[in-house]
Amino acid sequence: MSELLLTLAVKSVLVVSVCMLMVAYLTLAERKILGFIQLRYGPNRVGYWGLLQPIADGIKAFLKEELTPANADRKVFLLAPIISIAAPMLLLVVIPFGDTVTLFGREFTLYLSNPDIGILFVLGISTLGSYGGVLGGWASGNKYGYIGGVRSTAMMVSYELSMAFAVICVVLLSNSLSLVDIVHSQAGVWNIFKAPVAFLIFLISGLAELNRTPFDMPEAEAELCCGYNVEYSSMKFALFFFGEYTHLFILGCLTTTLFLGGWHGPLLPGIIWFFIKTFAVIFLCIWQRATFPRLRWDFVMKLEWKFLLPLAIVNVLATGFIVAIF
Repeated sequence: MSELLLTLAVKSVLVVSVCMLMVAYLTLAERKILGFIQLRYGPNRVGYWGLLQPIADGIKAFLKEELTPANADRKVFLLAPIISIAAPMLLLVVIPFGDTVTLFGREFTLYLSNPDIGILFVLGISTLGSYGGVLGGWASGNKYGYIGGVRSTAMMVSYELSMAFAVICVVLLSNSLSLVDIVHSQAGVWNIFKAPVAFLIFLISGLAELNRTPFDMPEAEAELCCGYNVEYSSMKFALFFFGEYTHLFILGCLTTTLFLGGWHGPLLPGIIWFFIKTFAVIFLCIWQRATFPRLRWDFVMKLEWKFLLPLAIVNVLATGFIVAIF
């Protein structure tokens, strides 16, 4: 028992540390990629090629003054950024980064746990992450923050539906709720080829859940002065920012697991294939941010309720029919 707990503790520390390091440098990667696309340099002053910029940003956030509005609900105001970063971190528990690896003559799994209801755990916890923005906007006592929180609630309720229907297609194809079983079921053909419509619905819904452009309605600097986090400063603001990039990393991991075959691939070790696919999805998310303008608020809602959700329902029915027949 003690050996099992020690193994679990070491794996947990390793997974969280690697994830946090990657998330920190995702901020630099996005700024560099956006700079390349927009014909500018991006960060290049701190360290060689700007590689120390995330560390400098972290130090700056620590040293900034922390302010709390007088009319804010102090407890909820402090709790909101913690929820925003804690929820996506919990999802690391069920992400299968690989199958097994042999070290010191023993086999170790490259995931922390494999519950039979793993995909339900993902859907439930990913929803909780949106509560950080909702509570932060409400608790700040600012009208712009409050409107941002309301928008975040509307988008969470709306796009969670189409995302769930896209996941149902994957469950029908793999006949399991376990993320590891879903990856094993893609050993021959990836789900992106079996259910391309579900892949597109999942990716679009994921971007909306992340509040990424063109769905950054809860922030919307032009009309809401940064929206739900307008009253936050110092490390509380940094936690919101860090939570967004952690969500982006988790979206890449989940897309890889559900649709891109997980760790399956030729020649290279499975864990390397997993991260290649994950960063390809992240690059796609960054690329579309530099490509598409922000949508109008009513268009964001129409996209979900009049197009994505009906399409997702029809897609589930079609997938179920095909699975039943063939």
